[in-house]
Amino acid sequence: MFEFLFKYPPPVFTKGHFVLLSAWPVWLLASSIILLIAALGWLTYRRFSSLALKLRTWRVWALWGMQSTFLALILILLWQPAMLVAALTSQQNIIAVVIDNSRSMASRDSDGKTRESVALSLLEKDLLPEIRKKFQVRLYRLGNSVSRVDNLPDLQPQDPATNINGGLKKLVEDTSNLPIGALLLLSDGGQNSAEIGESGIALDTLRALQNRKLPVHTIGFGRLQISHDIELENISLPSTAVLHSRLSADLSFMQHGFAGQSAAITIWDGEGYLARRTVKLAPDGVLQTEPLFFSAGIAGIRDLRFTIDTLQGEENLKNNAVTRSLLVNASKRRVLYVEGEPRWEFKFIRRAEEEDPTIQLISMLRTSENKIYRQGVSGPGELADGFPTRPEDLFGYSAIIIGSIDANYFSPMQRELLREYADRRGGGILFLGGRMSLSEGGWGTSNISELLPTSLPSERDSFHRNAATVELTAIGADSAITRLRDDPIENAQRWKRLTYLADFQNAGSPKPGAVVLLQMNTGRRELPLLVTQSYGHGRTAVLATGGTWRWQMGEPLGDPSHDLFWQQLIRWLVADSPTAVMASVSPSLLINEGRIQLSAQVYDAQFNPAVDLHVAAHILGPEGSDALIDLPSSQLNPGKYTVSWNAEKPGDYLAELTAINNATHQELGRDTVIFRREDGIAEDFRTQQNRELLQQLASQTGGRYWEPNAIGDLPQNISYSEAGISVRTTNPLWNMPAVFLMLSSLLIAEWLLRRKWGVI
Repeated sequence: MFEFLFKYPPPVFTKGHFVLLSAWPVWLLASSIILLIAALGWLTYRRFSSLALKLRTWRVWALWGMQSTFLALILILLWQPAMLVAALTSQQNIIAVVIDNSRSMASRDSDGKTRESVALSLLEKDLLPEIRKKFQVRLYRLGNSVSRVDNLPDLQPQDPATNINGGLKKLVEDTSNLPIGALLLLSDGGQNSAEIGESGIALDTLRALQNRKLPVHTIGFGRLQISHDIELENISLPSTAVLHSRLSADLSFMQHGFAGQSAAITIWDGEGYLARRTVKLAPDGVLQTEPLFFSAGIAGIRDLRFTIDTLQGEENLKNNAVTRSLLVNASKRRVLYVEGEPRWEFKFIRRAEEEDPTIQLISMLRTSENKIYRQGVSGPGELADGFPTRPEDLFGYSAIIIGSIDANYFSPMQRELLREYADRRGGGILFLGGRMSLSEGGWGTSNISELLPTSLPSERDSFHRNAATVELTAIGADSAITRLRDDPIENAQRWKRLTYLADFQNAGSPKPGAVVLLQMNTGRRELPLLVTQSYGHGRTAVLATGGTWRWQMGEPLGDPSHDLFWQQLIRWLVADSPTAVMASVSPSLLINEGRIQLSAQVYDAQFNPAVDLHVAAHILGPEGSDALIDLPSSQLNPGKYTVSWNAEKPGDYLAELTAINNATHQELGRDTVIFRREDGIAEDFRTQQNRELLQQLASQTGGRYWEPNAIGDLPQNISYSEAGISVRTTNPLWNMPAVFLMLSSLLIAEWLLRRKWGVI
């Protein structure tokens, strides 16, 4: 019907350019139309003004509009309109037919047939015979890469990954000297290579196709949605952890067909599980994220398996489990605790940290005006002269706790050093409440008040030796710092039942960007208790009390609440505090490919970027693989050393990076990272058709997306391309049946309306 009315197939109009063949200028056409319409309007107004009572104004202008449109179309036809379109020359071009040969194409849909068999049948019976009438055809198989095949029976859907992006880019490069007229891609759109993930097609690939003006026509196979399935979408887990630390893993999953039912999410370590919780499934198609808390356990690399229960009737059982690696190290982080007076809080914090094998607490207690008592020091010289005055002495600590001590105890230079410690060094600082701290200690009016996450009140009577109860905030309920129980409801109740605090302090109002994790009820009002914020490269926090020791004394013997809270709080303080050598790897999870970027950021004792170093990585991999590589320094980023490397085998890898000063041959430090390569797993996930990607690819290259049951016009449409060997054809529009029908319709409609309204 379209071609009957418009004489030409749709691609002539969608891909062609509208032109006017007449030698007369376009401005003359526009001027003529305007003049004719204006003249017709004046005549209409003069003619029908005497009939104003009989004929309403809008009817007059309706007739004028139809007459004007008729005259404008006549004028346009006099300028000889046409469509200029490029078409491939018959028998001189090649159509590249690319068939997805990945494992997902072996999936069976509702009709019981595999996607691959439907695609091959479509090619053999319908497409290839028609395309070969005009063009040569080359067949390609697409998996993790692309390669040519001679016959369709050679295709077996068994490739472990789909790399549409890389495959098309390679195909464009390999056929640069061939007259490729168009690409025809038959796929379910399951782009899952590590090169670009599922986000789409890379810009350089699109540019390569567009530069050659190569249209990509796509045919999509597979259901748009699996009717009964639960799939793990993502696992949010830190790559490293300290010995026996408390961790949170966020499991994100989506389901269809099981809304409202219950399923258990579990973290497995070998045959035993570390954590398990039953959750109620969200509505269909809603991404659901649930946290699980667990202990990191002993040192070493641990392969943790995350699962969600399979339910009866589930169609894909392979996407209910994923494996992630976790590096648990036993290194100790040194924390400096400065206290201004002997008090119970100091004693019980030290007791709590004695049980933490990952923290070495070095304390400095002021016992009199010019006397300090040191504990946990590494030698007689450490802190012998009091609080450090040099960056290289202070920056060796991973965190600092400032107790009940006034700001003026520190010299202006020491206070500036504290600011540099958090801002530039990236350390964590915790301010405790007390009778000589916060507002009472003049911290709010000091030159480093910006370090505090709250705006302290101006009055000095902010510390009170009265009881206060504690409860979680909504944000605190999701924080690993305040997790005393794994179950969120039980955790909130546990905080409410804790023994009241021995004292409290008004810490003022939280600053923009600060987060309140705990609040306290003093009987008259609620005040923030634990407030955190990011500051520069580091983090700071306020705990507005000196009375948490009552959580140990007032609870039953053996209750872990007090010690667990303090261990988690201090571990949070040191968690992101950098060491002298900070190793990183990108990506940490490799999907069917092994290329990684291994980097190290190295600092000197003052935490300035360290240069003139020899940085090397010792990599241990699966099956006894072993490699030693050097990391050259970056020319753009001082202190950064980076190298590319290829992990050839699937499995876990551990890389230990060491930095040595070339001048002194002394080691500045070392760090360890892990990464993992997985082959053949991605095809088990997101097995539904990715129509959005196929449509995006087609539209951005000048092609079209096709349904398998509506490909009748594809062989004809594929001919219209500017790639390969093509010619431009001029297609006149004046003799289209649609033009005749439009002109006739305007005349008839105008006459009928005039007759109806009595204006003949």
